[in-house]
Amino acid sequence: MPAEILRSKIEKLKRERNAVILAHNYQIGEVQNIADFVGDSLGLSQQAAGTDADVIVFCGVHFMAETAAILCPQKVVLLPDLDAGCPMADMITADQLRGRKKQCPEATVVCYVNSTAEVKSESDICCTSANAAKVIDSLAGVEEILFCPGQISGPLRFHQDRQKNHPLERILPYSC
Repeated sequence: MPAEILRSKIEKLKRERNAVILAHNYQIGEVQNIADFVGDSLGLSQQAAGTDADVIVFCGVHFMAETAAILCPQKVVLLPDLDAGCPMADMITADQLRGRKKQCPEATVVCYVNSTAEVKSESDICCTSANAAKVIDSLAGVEEILFCPGQISGPLRFHQDRQKNHPLERILPYSC
């Protein structure tokens, strides 16, 4: 089907169903071009929460659509590619995290946003790469931090450089 006809059909369906299309930055150009909003997972979740649309078409991965569905329980959230997964989100399950928490019962669990809702529900706090250092700073009095699905080396190394008195040794990666 020619691109112009496909675009016309998509636009018609969006109007008929009061739909909005959200596309992650990693989507191909053709998907981004038809999208109403393009951004990272946090920005798109914020767009989902603020939209008046009845239907949210989330061109991203499972955890992103799952987050939109949690933020907008009254809306229909569609994931066009049901096989769209995130390797990072797939690194840990809630059962695995519960097991790790039993090994480190005193640790505060910090979960990266690229995780499933079930993993997030087992965590004490959730962060993004942009605010990981601030989140760690907010836990200055905490002896051990269990970071899942693994250490985000860039922001945490930056944090270590800023805060020599809060070394990364306090941060227990999920994998060990």
